[in-house]
Amino acid sequence: MRRKPTTPQPIADRTAPELYLNRELAALEFNFRVLAQARDPQIPLLERLRYLSIVANNLDEFFEVRVAMLKHHHSYGSAAAGPDGVSSGELLTRIRKRVLDLAAEQYTTWQDELGPELDAEGIRFLTRDRWSARQLHWLQGYFENEVLPVLSPLGLDPVHPFPRILNKTLNIAVVLKGRDAFGREGHMALVRAPRSLPRIIRLPDEVCEPGDHYVFLAELLQGFVDLMFPGLKVAGSYQFRVTRNSELMVEEAEVENLASALSEELLGRGYARPVRLEIGNDCPKAIVAMLTSNFELEETDVYRCNGPVNIIRAGTIYERLDRPELKYPRFTPRLPRVLEASKCTFEVLRQRDVLLHHPYESFAAVVELLRQATQDPNVLAIKQTLYRAGSDTPLVDLLVEAARNGKDVTVVVELRARFDEEANIRLATRLQEAGVQVVYGVVGFKTHAKMLLIVRREDNVLRRYVHLSTGNYHQANSRAYTDIGLMTAQAEIGEDLHKVFLQLSGLGPIISLKRLLHSPFTLYKSVLEKIEREIAHAEA
Repeated sequence: MRRKPTTPQPIADRTAPELYLNRELAALEFNFRVLAQARDPQIPLLERLRYLSIVANNLDEFFEVRVAMLKHHHSYGSAAAGPDGVSSGELLTRIRKRVLDLAAEQYTTWQDELGPELDAEGIRFLTRDRWSARQLHWLQGYFENEVLPVLSPLGLDPVHPFPRILNKTLNIAVVLKGRDAFGREGHMALVRAPRSLPRIIRLPDEVCEPGDHYVFLAELLQGFVDLMFPGLKVAGSYQFRVTRNSELMVEEAEVENLASALSEELLGRGYARPVRLEIGNDCPKAIVAMLTSNFELEETDVYRCNGPVNIIRAGTIYERLDRPELKYPRFTPRLPRVLEASKCTFEVLRQRDVLLHHPYESFAAVVELLRQATQDPNVLAIKQTLYRAGSDTPLVDLLVEAARNGKDVTVVVELRARFDEEANIRLATRLQEAGVQVVYGVVGFKTHAKMLLIVRREDNVLRRYVHLSTGNYHQANSRAYTDIGLMTAQAEIGEDLHKVFLQLSGLGPIISLKRLLHSPFTLYKSVLEKIEREIAHAEA
């Protein structure tokens, strides 16, 4: 008997907490899915190592921003429960539980799966108990010649109190026995690894079996820690790493110069309030208590690591190794055929729109559009937003060249792109020095849109050319992330973008959000229509 379909019941209360997911807990669950990629034997081995490193990096940012702000508001009693009804105190407890689960799975993956599989491929991370006599001899020489001269071990006493420890840096806590230079018995010292030192050292082939052999800097420091304290006996050494609040606190409405205010805040970011302490599994409780006391942390902020505290560094060998059989097959993005067949992008866009699907289609199409605009005497103005551009982007060079070629160039630079604030301040300064009009967006909002508008004179009429994208104007990102870009000369879209830029630079209430959302030419509707047509064409 056929069952009669049930009629969906209307939801009585759309604000019911059970209908909502918690943002922070959802972010952690996402990282479990990333870690599952690191454990998938069908994925190439070095790609799995990268996934492990990505999880570690994501956790760093999670604590630097989300946990930091949650703890900040909780400590001041200003964190109201979210739509899911979870209080800040309960949320911090749940976060700790899931992070402990994630960290345990992360280090199990490293110790029991990736480590042995890398070993089998001749890629070995050597701990101190695995150093041969020849390797020990070479490493001691390397330590004495390349590492020891730049170290400044700090003994802790009333004259030398606990130092300021920079965010996410590698440190070694050392317990010493014997009389020091001033006749005092036993004490502690800290060894801070300078950022100038490589975190992964590759051993030369002549002291190793065939393959690639690496040593973490932490292992090296612990292996030769006694050479830093002649005349004293080292009773123990323990890795640790502190994560600090990295969210910049700037009251935008109360500062006269946002760039200057952010620059001042950036100076102290590395020493902001601690939110997490990572420490080796073997660290005694007394050392943990000393560190938590000095960092003003609770026991619930401590996370023990069954391996290197800076495991994120393991992923750096990916670029150093020429092992294509252990990586995804190499892929070269292509240009759309219509752009390959024409030397002038403007001519193509006058005839049709071009939809770009990154990373499968090349970001070079966008670079070429801007290059042609920079060199075309008929182009009068270029307007662009930059959120994250990267250090190697050719777009900034082209914008500078365009300004020097007499074009009117306006760039909206979002200074508050998290962790790129300093780079964006430098970028904005460079653009301004070249004569580009730089706009910092709107107080209280982030300009996250990715837009490029080119104004060109054609037959005594001004025509607008547009590029819109879901992804940043960032070369590396365009090869790593899936994004959609639209290049078009549609007058309605160009008019919309013109008004957006007027609002961003002039701050006038030009655009009605209701009109934009319901316009038949709204940007989003246009993009969706283009995607549907491309899919239909591909299926045909």
